[in-house]
Amino acid sequence: MNEPIRDRLASVRRRFHRHPEPAWREFLTTATLVEEIRSIGVDELAIGPDAYDPADRMAVPEADLGPWVERARDRGVDDELLERMAGGNTGAVAVLDRGDGPAIGLRVDIDGLFIEESTDPDHGPVDEGFRSEIDGTMHACGHDAHITWGLAALEAIAESDFAGRLVVFFQPAEETGGGGRPMAESRFADDLDYLLAVHVGLDHPTGEVVAGIEKPLAMAHLDATIEGTSAHAGKAPNEGDNAMHAMGTAIVNAYGIPRHADGMTRVNIGTAEAGTASNVIAERAQMEAEARGETTALMEFMKRRFERTVRAAATMHGCRATVDVVSKSPRADSDPELQALVAGVAEGVDGIDTVLPAADFGASEDATFLMERVQEEGGLATYLIVGTAHPTSHHTPTFDVDERSLRHGVDVLVGAVRDLERRHPVPQVDDPATVRQNGE
Repeated sequence: MNEPIRDRLASVRRRFHRHPEPAWREFLTTATLVEEIRSIGVDELAIGPDAYDPADRMAVPEADLGPWVERARDRGVDDELLERMAGGNTGAVAVLDRGDGPAIGLRVDIDGLFIEESTDPDHGPVDEGFRSEIDGTMHACGHDAHITWGLAALEAIAESDFAGRLVVFFQPAEETGGGGRPMAESRFADDLDYLLAVHVGLDHPTGEVVAGIEKPLAMAHLDATIEGTSAHAGKAPNEGDNAMHAMGTAIVNAYGIPRHADGMTRVNIGTAEAGTASNVIAERAQMEAEARGETTALMEFMKRRFERTVRAAATMHGCRATVDVVSKSPRADSDPELQALVAGVAEGVDGIDTVLPAADFGASEDATFLMERVQEEGGLATYLIVGTAHPTSHHTPTFDVDERSLRHGVDVLVGAVRDLERRHPVPQVDDPATVRQNGE
């Protein structure tokens, strides 16, 4: 633990890669990053429910978390820390409070995915011996790299003469859209002048940086349940109200919801389950779906249309339907002033040969809760991308990170924090090109 994180970026990333934990189950992940943060030394460290109000969480799993707790305990996490994370209250916030200066937030996400990692000997983590040790779970989106960036940036700023307040949000449950809101509602998001959020890859190669995303889709995760009446499928099918038939109607009609003239809209049913046996009219059906929109209003339009479609299909077949919002996130665009500043920093980083001022995101991210909070209170936010040569797409069994990008990410983030300190207050201007010139 005495060796600086910046000198062991690959080993830190691989340590987290071996132990991926999905949303609200990040017990060992949180304990490991807390160990590193305590070694760095910060002015405040809040863990789990001390970092946010548990009531603000979304998409909290109904499944028993006990096996995940026990796995963490078996790997040395002490009971006191596990007790603080009871109920799946994972994640942490680290604060450096170093006198007068800007208040800067950095958000990184920490959760893994329910994906079985490839065992192909040509897959990098297999070849190098750091494949996931948890069956059916994988860091298939690069959050292991994000954690490493957050820790290394925190360490670098802690060891510098930085003046101001740096708040690093190690956010759980991004993949389910459940962790962004509680972090954004917490006291740690109060009065931030700037927010940096970051992602690896996203089809941008090693050596490329996107200074700020635009047009992230607002998103809602939805659970739909249809209740009918069971009956004997051969003897008396007329006595049943077929939940499966209603579900089929709902699925077909949901994909027929008109797209909106005001911008991009999406709807998808990802899972659908119904029935118990071939000779029984299904009395219950369940679906997991999502609605997205180019704006928050367009997402709400698709969500309402989906809810109406499901309820109408259920009524048509004599059934009843409920639709629950599991989680959702708004749209928030990067501010051009920060895009310009980050671009200027990235252009001076060794190994970065291409800097894009902006790029359309086309997906969804709950970092937008923090971005929106900061922007509504008069601050600036950007969500940047540090490219990496991932051999296959995100959320696939063979996803991997080019570890050269670990250094790139740290240098860009640390450089951006120091530049914000030097230039504060960054002016809000119509021409972002003038931001680079300010103070130079």
